[in-house]
Amino acid sequence: MPASSTYQTPKLSELSVTERPQERLETHGPNSLSDGELLAMILRSGSKGRNVLSVASEILQQAGSLQGLLKWSDNEFRQVKGVGKVKALQLVTIVEFCRRIRDRSPAAQPLLDRPDVVFEFMRHKAENLDVEKFWVLSLNSKNRLAKLSEVTSGTANNSLVHPREVYREAIRSGAAAIICAHNHPSGDPLPSASDIKVTRQLREAAATVSIKLIDHVIIGAPHNDPRGEGYYSFQESGML
Repeated sequence: MPASSTYQTPKLSELSVTERPQERLETHGPNSLSDGELLAMILRSGSKGRNVLSVASEILQQAGSLQGLLKWSDNEFRQVKGVGKVKALQLVTIVEFCRRIRDRSPAAQPLLDRPDVVFEFMRHKAENLDVEKFWVLSLNSKNRLAKLSEVTSGTANNSLVHPREVYREAIRSGAAAIICAHNHPSGDPLPSASDIKVTRQLREAAATVSIKLIDHVIIGAPHNDPRGEGYYSFQESGML
């Protein structure tokens, strides 16, 4: 068999009708198509020596799944042979469209009225991170999530955040209240001196913008938490 760099996949016109995604879509509907075939319908064309199904297959293989594409930028799409600048921008537009549908669905608006609920909601986002990230959870008047925003991504030892960055996101989201959250890569959620300082600054700024700061939750891991809970709540500790 020729080397993979010189191997050419057959053109779609050379495939049987039952193997062509467009014909199958027209005849049997979108449910009949695989993930790769659906992506091929969006891509529309491949590159020299590679048909569009091959390009779509490589994208999914690198992303791991359709869900993995939600994290891709246009630069990552452009690393795949056959995806140029315009096509990459079209793909990230579709990805953002899907992300917004997901985030605005009723299931994506949980009731965040206790720190343990916040921890369970956020822990999968913080798992395996080797740097600190700081998030703002903008809530509506019934304490349901309106928007989750990543505000900063720091170093392995600290994540710097300024109140104006936090409340800018809250104001943009029309939040009635907010919960702040950040992770400790070590897994130990006990607050540092800088965590305490930032929380005090956020509490003071809340009064100025009239957006209630309900809690600041530090996300760790139960097995690295001396208390076994996996999180630290400033509200529970009496600091808010």
